[in-house]
Amino acid sequence: MAFLFNKFQEAVKVLAKSPTFAKDPRKMQFEADINRLFLYTCYNRLGRTAEEADVDEVIEMANKASVDDQQKQVQENIHSQTRNFSTAMDSILLSGPIEGDEAGGGSSKDEDAAPRRSGLSFAVGQRGPSSKHPAIPKTKPLSLAEVSLRLKESIGYALDLKPSQIPHEAAGIGLFVNGEADVGTVIAFYPGVIYAPAYYRYIPGYPRVDAKNPYLITRYDGTVINAQPWGSGGDTRELWDGSKLPENQPSSPSGDENGSDRLWKTLSKPVEGTRISGGAGEIIERRNPLALAHFANHPAKGMAPNVMICPYDFPLTEKEMRTYVPNVSFGNADQVSMRRFGSFWWRTGSREGSSDVPIMKALVLVATRAICDEEVLLNYRLSNSKRRPTWYTPVDEEEDQRRWS
Repeated sequence: MAFLFNKFQEAVKVLAKSPTFAKDPRKMQFEADINRLFLYTCYNRLGRTAEEADVDEVIEMANKASVDDQQKQVQENIHSQTRNFSTAMDSILLSGPIEGDEAGGGSSKDEDAAPRRSGLSFAVGQRGPSSKHPAIPKTKPLSLAEVSLRLKESIGYALDLKPSQIPHEAAGIGLFVNGEADVGTVIAFYPGVIYAPAYYRYIPGYPRVDAKNPYLITRYDGTVINAQPWGSGGDTRELWDGSKLPENQPSSPSGDENGSDRLWKTLSKPVEGTRISGGAGEIIERRNPLALAHFANHPAKGMAPNVMICPYDFPLTEKEMRTYVPNVSFGNADQVSMRRFGSFWWRTGSREGSSDVPIMKALVLVATRAICDEEVLLNYRLSNSKRRPTWYTPVDEEEDQRRWS
């Protein structure tokens, strides 16, 4: 298996320099990232019983398939892993007898009580719990720590928060894999409130949104995710709208200064008079052991990242999985849709059964190599157009420049 992985790694290096990518630097970097994600996630999906012919087929597809087709396959691979994760969480929280009426979201008294409205809830027009939402299902009365332990027993790994091993004072709390995860594995979800470009001015602190919030991240398409309201999770399944900050704010990763995908380079003026449609939030499982991507640190000099960012367009039609995707969308997410294809089409050549479905634009971290009981390190790709913090050492200066060109 090590030989096959080395073959994959060589393909990643060669294809990253492919002249077939777009000439525009920013688009070029996006296409190179999708190409890498295609290789990593397909390798993961092949499994440990893969043969050399399977690996050759994936590498050939990475050479021949269009970026659009590779992107569709990456989405399918990530969604398959998310489905497996959701199944594992269901077996932990829902299987067997459920103890006590308080499990999974509190007593009926707590559910009926109208929460104090925040500035965010006023902005989106929320009026308290909506009757449109189903009742919060009862779950086993397990803490986040207990769920994390059981998840590790089920899928082989979970995540821990503890002092970072990065050798600088600003590193703070780091994210660690507890157990083993193969290359191409979804290591963590980036939780929080999702803002489309039209809603930038509703990001807390706008226009200096990063001044006191190191937990902002952006996708290539301009979608911003604010993980600050998530904190480090919770111990219930609840109706969550991201309008309240946790009482105990976690320590900032890599200090107070924001970077790269954590720092929104420029905020264009949003459309004036945009009407916001809002609800009471979504039923979200706050005991999600993998919803901690915002704690990943940038590697120090001489260290290499072991994960990379991957956009994940979660189909909102997957109702049974929805509670385990730790995000809510600000505004009307129903306006966003994508073209979805069946599983592993590149193997069968079939694209039948495609359909337009509404999506939620999320982010996950994908392992770029096997990870075992070690800190999760993410290349922040800080923009070189701004003064970089003293702790930041570029992993690849050319990638930084292309990302923010």
